[in-house]
Amino acid sequence: MDLDIIKESIPAIFAALPVTLALVSISLFFGFFLSMIVALGRLSEYWILHRSAYLFVYIFRSTPLLIQMFLIYYGSGQFKEELDAVGLWQFFKEPWFCAILSLTLNTGAYTSEIIRGGIQSVTLGFLEAGRACGMSTIQLFRRITFPLAMRQALPAYGNEVILMVKSTSLASTITIMDMTGVYTDISSEYFSPFEPIIVAGSFYLMINYIVTLLISRAEKKLAITVM
Repeated sequence: MDLDIIKESIPAIFAALPVTLALVSISLFFGFFLSMIVALGRLSEYWILHRSAYLFVYIFRSTPLLIQMFLIYYGSGQFKEELDAVGLWQFFKEPWFCAILSLTLNTGAYTSEIIRGGIQSVTLGFLEAGRACGMSTIQLFRRITFPLAMRQALPAYGNEVILMVKSTSLASTITIMDMTGVYTDISSEYFSPFEPIIVAGSFYLMINYIVTLLISRAEKKLAITVM
């Protein structure tokens, strides 16, 4: 093991940490709102909404994220004229946008199933009690269904967040210089992949350790809140 390579890798990979964190936070933010729409669509009684949501979830859960990212980044070039005609090519030509879009769609599909399971786990008695108090459907969802569903879904959603942290490493395949992208450059420069990958892996481990602590604290807080 070459300690000099490790010493040079630490600041270089650390400098790319904000890129990785941005990929995670932005995709999770938009993915969560997308997952809510898809989850409600899956629970809808309307056939078109239910089937459309099911198809979306099936496609993005049944294909590798790397293929999804390649299709969006490289495949969009096949429709350059059509996208340019509607003013979207300026977004799809950017690797950053394509990485965010693919990560958002992927986590939206997985998270929607987590939220759907959480909503379905809410017992009927809570809803009947809310209706007896005169709550509307929206009030029932905001005050009872959603808080209880998130409490049930939080452990599984924590796993999804951890998976997303690791999944951002695929963005390096479309020229995004995140921590994995910087690791690739360093390993190519020194012809020694072992030392920089240890550094990059340590940073991912640190991020997921912090995520685990935050999710654990959120679980305890929500447990007290809903009791």
